[in-house]
Amino acid sequence: MADHIILRNVTKVFNSKLGDIVAVDNFNLNVHEGECFSFLGPSGCGKSTTLRMIAGFEDLTEGEIELCGRLVSSSKQKLYVPPEERGLGMVFQAFAVWPHMNVYDNVAFPLKIQKMNKTDIDKKVADALKHTSLTGLEKSFPGDLSGGQQQRIALARAIVTNPKVMLLDEPLSNLDPKLRESMRFEIKQLQKEFNFTIIFVTHDQSEAMAISDRMMVCDMGKIMQIDTPENLYNKPVNRFVHNFLGESTFINVVIKNGKVYPKNDMSQAINISIPSDAASEMVVATRPNEIELVKSDATGFKTHIEKRTFLTDRIEYLVSVGEQLVKIQTPHRIRFDRDEECCIKLVSPMWYPVDDEKEQAERARRQVI
Repeated sequence: MADHIILRNVTKVFNSKLGDIVAVDNFNLNVHEGECFSFLGPSGCGKSTTLRMIAGFEDLTEGEIELCGRLVSSSKQKLYVPPEERGLGMVFQAFAVWPHMNVYDNVAFPLKIQKMNKTDIDKKVADALKHTSLTGLEKSFPGDLSGGQQQRIALARAIVTNPKVMLLDEPLSNLDPKLRESMRFEIKQLQKEFNFTIIFVTHDQSEAMAISDRMMVCDMGKIMQIDTPENLYNKPVNRFVHNFLGESTFINVVIKNGKVYPKNDMSQAINISIPSDAASEMVVATRPNEIELVKSDATGFKTHIEKRTFLTDRIEYLVSVGEQLVKIQTPHRIRFDRDEECCIKLVSPMWYPVDDEKEQAERARRQVI
């Protein structure tokens, strides 16, 4: 399978009155032909800057970018191909449709720029409108349509030129939840029909996991992990990825005399295996729905229910583990009352180093600059 998008040692540095910031730090990335590949991470992590460099709206500081076998950006060769010559389809967070143009003219605009003849334009526009469920609305203006229909106009305009690569920058964030869910499937269906490669940028983990073949999670301008959604969720390489994808429960622990204790409480050990490379203080991570909650168990950690919350598809409990409150989620059939005694067992927990305060401060700085 060919690689449609290749980033080699791509770095982007922004200069600011608050200090220079490396927005993208030595990214190396290959996106395969026909793949839906998501960039995921918090504000200031570098995902949108990377997309803008691929699109050509930002030039890189170091490295090179290749699209469909063609070099489009290179710091060594001092090469920069402008956006209009990169042959990409693009859809952004703002609906980005021209309010003074009707649906037909919005979609036909890129073809008119290419000076295509009217017969071919009519055919291509009709096909794009058909695939985005806009047939019959050719003479309507964006202001008379719903948000979902306006975003479909942007999608139709992006696919009308039959691009090999589609860049989607938070395209669903302005839609209501139900419409967002349906639009995910529509985008995947369009990809299947037109066979383009997708780069999908979002901060919404569920959205990325639903639509992606592979995902890149980045933080503070660095790539943390690239993998399938399932592997990222089940095998996160560090605490940041674990916390960013899905709900997480973290317990600060200390290790003494071969036993694991909640931090600041040596009265009761937690019955889990200790990795060989564990430090004296660590963080144990698991998912709230992977913690076993039982009435009594000789091998479990004895505690009690601090809080019980009924949710539509599960019950959420908070229990005391030393000085910490630990969140647990169970099916409705597992029921406990507030203050009731119970035991918990950690199933296949992961181990991470304690928080780095410098990293937390740098994340905060990036969201300001």
